[in-house]
Amino acid sequence: MNAHGRPWLGSWVAAILAWIVTVAVGHGQGAGDLISAALSFSAFTVLVSLGQMLVISSGPGNVDLSIPSAIALSSALAMIVMNGDNTMIVPGLMVAIVAGAAVGLFNVALIRLLRIPPIIATLSGSMIVMSTAISFGRGLKIKPPPMFSAFVAERVFGLPLLALVALAITAAVWLLLERTVLGRSIAAIGQNRRAARLAGVQVERTRLLTYLICGALAGLTGALIAGFSGGNSLDQGDEYLLLTIAVVVIGGSSVSGGRPCVPGVWGAALLMFMLVAMLNSAGAGPGLRTLSTGVIIIAVIALGGARARGAGKL
Repeated sequence: MNAHGRPWLGSWVAAILAWIVTVAVGHGQGAGDLISAALSFSAFTVLVSLGQMLVISSGPGNVDLSIPSAIALSSALAMIVMNGDNTMIVPGLMVAIVAGAAVGLFNVALIRLLRIPPIIATLSGSMIVMSTAISFGRGLKIKPPPMFSAFVAERVFGLPLLALVALAITAAVWLLLERTVLGRSIAAIGQNRRAARLAGVQVERTRLLTYLICGALAGLTGALIAGFSGGNSLDQGDEYLLLTIAVVVIGGSSVSGGRPCVPGVWGAALLMFMLVAMLNSAGAGPGLRTLSTGVIIIAVIALGGARARGAGKL
């Protein structure tokens, strides 16, 4: 296979190189712990980025900027429902997933009814969702049930259980894209929306489903983050605003739509974690880390857009 047939390869190579540099800066100490931490924290990034990948792949202009607010709302609702009770873990998770999907439905309603671009609809909608999260959360941090905290911190054969859960969902998304009508519809619409409509593909239904799945994954992630960090917080999803877009682009998915790359999501998520770890090992302060990460994200998104425009001229 040529390089174009393996768009995920670059992200994985970069992640491995970043890990090597980070370990070298730390004089070889904590290499295994670094991998374990990377798998744990990257699991959250992977879950929300898989949803973002589906949305972006459904055609030019489609993006979901409401992910941070969906995470905040879902984490608050999950903790309220669970209320520290082990018997309420499953209902709490279900509420979080449904709440996230409801945010996705709300986004599509704004796009369809108001006929405004997705980037504007999801960004403005996120403000409403965040206001709702503030109302439900009331500034209180509710602790998760003990069994839920133990679950998200559990390890299986030395691997974080969170990473295994994310891997299972990754496999499900891959099967959806490769083996279902919805997956073929996403590819068709992303590559040529007009041709897909003429071929009988239900364009609006397909877009609706991508936003619903994206919201549901954000909802699940919100609940898992709350369990991992010891409770809900309104700022738990802030870092995922541009991070998910960067991960999708770095991972090899086309920003113009129609060509998702599932394996690349993992490589890019690990890369972004390793870059932050590398800056920490080098002694960079919080301000420099934030600046460097932001520059990297913006540069990657810009390069991805330029690559897409160049491909469109061929």
